[in-house]
Amino acid sequence: MNVEALNCPNCGAGVASDRTQCEFCKSRLKTMACPSCLGLMFEGSKYCGHCGAKAVETAVLDEAKLGNCPKCLTKLNLLRIADTAFRECTRCEGMWSDVETFERLCSSHEQQSAVLGFIGERPKNLEPLSKISYVPCPDCNQLMNRSNFAHASGVIIDICKKHGVWFDRDELPKIIEFIQKGGMEIARQREKREIEEQREKLRDEQRIRASDEGTIGLGEMFKPDDRIGIRRFIRRIFE
Repeated sequence: MNVEALNCPNCGAGVASDRTQCEFCKSRLKTMACPSCLGLMFEGSKYCGHCGAKAVETAVLDEAKLGNCPKCLTKLNLLRIADTAFRECTRCEGMWSDVETFERLCSSHEQQSAVLGFIGERPKNLEPLSKISYVPCPDCNQLMNRSNFAHASGVIIDICKKHGVWFDRDELPKIIEFIQKGGMEIARQREKREIEEQREKLRDEQRIRASDEGTIGLGEMFKPDDRIGIRRFIRRIFE
């Protein structure tokens, strides 16, 4: 995103959108996306300077509860994109989402479009990412698990099962694009097939044990609707 000239919500002076402090009144400044046009505006502004829409009132949060960046260890900032709230690191551009917010994002096309539009307009950070390692959750400081999102996306994210998800720079857009291309449904169908295969394997093993114990005959064990089980049983003989 190109640096824009915005007005400080405290004193009204012109300030560049990449500034974190007003050089005139020294107020701390944070940018957010206008919920209407997604243009940049400073938190605390009553109206968007681009489209004139009234700003959404943001909840006042205790900054001590925002936590630290898992990678840079600097304080995280609140970032609102339309109706979605994240915590971001302004240094490495990583983003933190709690569990409920991430679930809503995965199921809302409108929120996905807003996030993609906002992130797509940001200037590209060419600094290399830090070395890949296990990092602590901003809320509980316990090391998070690393997981391939949906076991199929190819995007490795850091997850705290209790508190949320950490996205390194560019990971969240990749996940949204994966979802919009139908990746979640493909992953769900594959998981359903794997679960059914595991269940059928268990049923086969139970039938074989029952046959070995003499409780049922081979003919009873392999009923007409168990043809797949038969093939698997025969295959095991040659393994």
